[in-house]
Amino acid sequence: MKPTDPNTQDLIRLAIAASEKAYAPYSHYPVGAALRAADGMIYTGCNVENAAYPATICAERTALVKAVSEGQRRFDTLAVVTRSGGAPCGVCRQMLYEFAPDLQVIIADLDGNIRAACLLTDLLPNGFGPQHLE
Repeated sequence: MKPTDPNTQDLIRLAIAASEKAYAPYSHYPVGAALRAADGMIYTGCNVENAAYPATICAERTALVKAVSEGQRRFDTLAVVTRSGGAPCGVCRQMLYEFAPDLQVIIADLDGNIRAACLLTDLLPNGFGPQHLE
């Protein structure tokens, strides 16, 4: 999927809509994500902050956990949006790597402008995955 692909724009729009549901009273930094499974199903997520900061969950992990809880295990594309086009954090990168090291990651701002498009392996080089435990 290329950033100019209409499906990319659909994922970005879904991620923007998800960001509008974010609960971010501390950072005031809403994040939205749209994760597409290999079968075409799309799972969205937003960040949900907590007064006990480590209990906060990112939008990318929200989408991933929703998908996995529905039986999905294979993913091909993630769109993530923030006001500044911020990339997924390290914890999100690691959790996504568990399922899709070659995931296409589209990073956009809340206006839908694509800031970056790359593979997850570019964001997490030499990632640690299940194959390392064998």
